[in-house]
Formats: sequence, C-alpha cells, structure tokens
Amino acid sequence: MFAERSGRSEQSAAFPRFHAAMSRHSFSLCHAGAVALLGALTLGGCGKSTGSPRPESALLVAAYDPARTLVLEANKRFLSDELAAGRTVTVRESFGGSGKQARAVVDGLGADVVLLGLADDVNALADAKLVKPDWAKAREGKGAPYTSTIVFVVRAGNPKNVRDWSDLARSDVALVAPNPKSSSAAKLSYLAAWGWALRQPNGSEIAAESLVRAMYGKAVVLDATARGASTTFLQNGIGDVLVTWENEAYLARDERARAPIEIVTPSASIVAEPAVAIVDANVDHHGTRALAERYVALLETNEMQEAAARAHFRPRNAEVLAAHQREFAAVPLFTVEETFGSWSAAKAKHFADGGLLDRILEARR
Repeated sequence: MFAERSGRSEQSAAFPRFHAAMSRHSFSLCHAGAVALLGALTLGGCGKSTGSPRPESALLVAAYDPARTLVLEANKRFLSDELAAGRTVTVRESFGGSGKQARAVVDGLGADVVLLGLADDVNALADAKLVKPDWAKAREGKGAPYTSTIVFVVRAGNPKNVRDWSDLARSDVALVAPNPKSSSAAKLSYLAAWGWALRQPNGSEIAAESLVRAMYGKAVVLDATARGASTTFLQNGIGDVLVTWENEAYLARDERARAPIEIVTPSASIVAEPAVAIVDANVDHHGTRALAERYVALLETNEMQEAAARAHFRPRNAEVLAAHQREFAAVPLFTVEETFGSWSAAKAKHFADGGLLDRILEARR
C-alpha cells in the first residue's frame, strides 16, 4: 500500500522542455558531456584542452532542481555579459535535490556557487568549513533573490475537494509527497502543515503533531525529491494530491497544458527561502572568487528578477513583485523563525535522527 522511493531518477519526463534545454545550450562547453546533472559532474576537459582551466575561466554552479530553468537562463546571460566585457568563460551546472547537492559539495563536488532550497543546506557547507560562517549575514538576509511557498496539485475538478492542510489527513485522500528526510520541499511542507495547525482556533502542538502524523503516516508515496514526487503524481497517475513547491506546480501546469490537474493554494502556508552562497574554499582554490561574485550579483538584477517571475518564483525586488503580483495567489505566509524559533530548533525537534519525523516514519513500517 505504501511506497517509499529513494532511487528514482530526478530527470522527470514530466518536464520535457527542461531536458531539451539542457541539450540545446552548451554554455561554451563541448556539448552535454561537460554539463553536470544530479551531482554526476563531468569535470574533464573539452576538445583538445589540456591542463586545468585558468583562474577566472571556469565556474561551476550547483543548484537544486526547481531552480533549473532560472539557472540556465542566468548562465546564458552571464556568458553574454562576460563576453561583452572581453572575458571568455565556461559555466557548468549540476542539478539535484537540495540536500543531495549540499552533500555532494561536502564530499568534493567543486562548486563555486550554490543555489540550494534551504538556508540550512548552506549551513551544512559552513559546518564543513567550505563556506564562511557568516555567509547569511553577508547576504543581508536575502537568501536567494526570490522566495516561494508550498501548494497542492490535484486532479481536474478536484474530485476529493481538497482545500486546506486538514484535507491531507483524510483517510479518503491519497497523498503523494517528497520525504522530509531527503527533500527540502518536504521539510517545508511538513513545517507548513504544523504551522497552519498552530494557527487554527484552539490550535496546539498536540493538534499539529496529529495532523503531520496523519499526513505522513498514510501517504501512499514518499519520494526522495520534489521532482520525483511530481513524476509519481503527474506521469504515473498515482494519488489524489501532490504537495510541492509553488513554482514546480505552475511549471507542471505550463509543461502539461492539457493535463487534467489543478493547483490549490491552502489558507496559509510557509515562506520558502532558498539560498545562494559562494563556496569560499572552492573559489579560493580555483581562483574564481571575482567570477563567482559577478555571477551572484547578476542574480540580483532586475533582468534576473523578471526571469525568476517567469519561472514562477516570487521576486524579492518589490517593484518586480508588484508587476507580477496577480500571478501569485494572495496567501498569508509565515516563516520558520516565526513559528519554530530557528531552523536549528526545527531540525532538532523534527528532522534530527530519532526526532519526531523518524518516529512517524517508523510507524509506517
């Protein structure tokens, strides 16, 4: 009845344009052999190149999968800007689940810049002394140049009448979701449900725990990543409701215009704050700090803020967000800090080994 999946490929056929884009754009590389996907990066030289790249000549960006379209667009713009300035550079990418990407960098993936789903994943790089401990302060609390949130995707006509977080606990609703043990989107979904329950009339920690126990205890599939859960729901036709990133839901709608799905925004949800950081140890080793700093600065420009909006992220720039406000549901949003005090506190209680999530998942077996 239940399924937990950890080995699924994150390259979903539900998102064909993404993969076509990856094959069309080589970004000054010798075709797709030098384009890294899912942490399996090809670091060897292209053509007849010999030796290591010169400092300032090559950049590796490691990103979480939902940022794929934005990163690809940023890379094209960055290469154009660098060429206009008389600099010839190479940009490589690696895409995968946020936590998986963080682990890959800790294990030796030589990323110069990371764009991850959670600030806590960048904190893991700081713990490994790859990123400066005050990286968040250096970003002035901006994280990534955009935010997102968590929404539901349902079948056309919403036959199970799923409207809010409480509906995900109903016995007649088959939930498909990523696993909070491995997915940044799932951690946020879990915390969003908990925070929503606390905000209800007579809300309490007991009520919140009851809700998440019911949700994750009966989920028909807990995939390793948000992209894997999307494939299960959209391509394989499993489940009544998918819980996922807002931008992933809208991209799924765009890619599958005729698919019988609808997007439901709950009455309240959580602010998803992905994070950008320069991997200090790597850029110092590669001699690419100035290159990485220019790349990160590009992400803050109005042009890339517009690109974020096109990818269905919520731009941080107030003017750009206002211009696209009608494209986003007006939903009350709360932060992790408001509800749980900090990411470290939330992780210790819910996601650490032996924490509440482990006890919930143990009860599934």
